[in-house]
Amino acid sequence: MRALQLESVLFMSIGLLYERSETDELGIKLTAEELGIELQFIPFRKVAATISRNQFFFRSKGKDYTDIIKDVGVVLNRAQSKNRRLQAAYLMESIGKKVLNTSSVEFVCYSKLRVLLDLWRQGLPIPKTVYVPCDPHDSLRNGKEIHNEEDIADLLQQEITSSGIVIKPDAGTHGKMITLSVDRDALVNEIRKAKPSIINPVGVLAQEFIRKWFYDLRIIVFKEKKKSPECHPIALARGGLIDFRTNTYLGNLVFAAHLPLQTRELAVKCGEAVCHACDAWVIALDAMIDYGENAPTDNEYLNSMLNRAALEFNSVKKVKMDELKLRDFQSWNKKLEEAFQTYTRSEPYLTVKSIIEESLEKNVGRIVFHEANSCPEFWEQTRLIAGVNVAVPLLKCAQSLV
Repeated sequence: MRALQLESVLFMSIGLLYERSETDELGIKLTAEELGIELQFIPFRKVAATISRNQFFFRSKGKDYTDIIKDVGVVLNRAQSKNRRLQAAYLMESIGKKVLNTSSVEFVCYSKLRVLLDLWRQGLPIPKTVYVPCDPHDSLRNGKEIHNEEDIADLLQQEITSSGIVIKPDAGTHGKMITLSVDRDALVNEIRKAKPSIINPVGVLAQEFIRKWFYDLRIIVFKEKKKSPECHPIALARGGLIDFRTNTYLGNLVFAAHLPLQTRELAVKCGEAVCHACDAWVIALDAMIDYGENAPTDNEYLNSMLNRAALEFNSVKKVKMDELKLRDFQSWNKKLEEAFQTYTRSEPYLTVKSIIEESLEKNVGRIVFHEANSCPEFWEQTRLIAGVNVAVPLLKCAQSLV
């Protein structure tokens, strides 16, 4: 097979780069078919990307994708691993392909600290954040260890004087290794556990504990080339009183939340801060309402509504676990949509949704943004709760780059 020459030539098709074909990727494929958009599929796991002088090959054990990539003008980067996604973006850009999102966007979104620095530079609201570029233990050549936990704890407590300190892995996701410490002993113990890893390459990242009541927000912002950036007017609110982390992977529920205009305008500014001068992009922002001492404390009624909503949500969870999605995606998708429709029409869902939206209106000036995701999951929840099929802006933004 002829090698791909490293030259800048514009082609019309869009390449969907992915690690595994999950529901999001199947949803992008289905949406592309509905929109009449041609997609080429580029696996990015068990393949060999080879560079040699001015040649490039991209091959698996059984198939050569070199010519397929040659005929692609824009790559829609959906690798799930942050590290692979960053490598994929830079690799594709190096062979002359436009990528959504660019490697510069991936570089920022890879790190919570880099996102927060970009937001802070633009004067946007963030939680108070402290980064200590020191690991809890240092190993010397003679085999001895230096323990830095106490010094790191001193630095964090010197800067964060609130009643709680949250430690986060800089590149973590799905709530992994996020801990809350409310006293010195707990803080030192959590710092001791913060070993360097692929999701926390160096140092300790900490934030003040935000009293966000029972929910946080996932907000979708996007920009097509030559158009102004947009914020989808409905957020995915993730809520529950199970844990201070409201990530749905930890068992919390999802609700739709109409965003006030001021919040949407702030979200657009956050998207521009993270994505800088890029022509087109699609990201998800995570945000919280900082209630502070005004956080409601009488949660008995709310808890009863959340418990009832959880019972209604069980039918959704059952469909999400159904292996039919691997055999017959369209039939499974129909079952999922019906289950979500029943859930969103239930009394407890509508009650909690109303509580969230009322609190957003009343506390519009207390929002803080704390994370950006360049590859948000969307098909199973955001699409059916917030009413935005993220595959549409992904495909349209990619098209705008052709």
